[in-house]
Amino acid sequence: MKSDDLKIRTKAFAHNCIKISTKLPKNILGNHISGQLIRCATSVASNYRAVCVAQSKASFISKLSIVLEEVDESCFWLEFIIDERVLAKKLVEPLLREAEELKAIFVKSRKTARNN
Repeated sequence: MKSDDLKIRTKAFAHNCIKISTKLPKNILGNHISGQLIRCATSVASNYRAVCVAQSKASFISKLSIVLEEVDESCFWLEFIIDERVLAKKLVEPLLREAEELKAIFVKSRKTARNN
């Protein structure tokens, strides 16, 4: 997988999180989850772009760690939506799987970068 592929994939993830956020109820809980999910999911995409232009190995690892934290937080909010039955599980599960796959990719990338 090339960095451009991950740029596209993380951006699509952000867009899909925004779309799922628009389906959340317009109440205190729905609004809170929506704001949190949009913030961390878009941060995955924007910070991954920063990873791609990192000036040093240390910067690359640091920025990748931020991406990893944000995708993990996205997982949390998607799991929370399911746990609280705010939306149907079948609507959220594909996005949660994508978040978990992205997380695994970024964990492996960081481990590889640290070991080289």
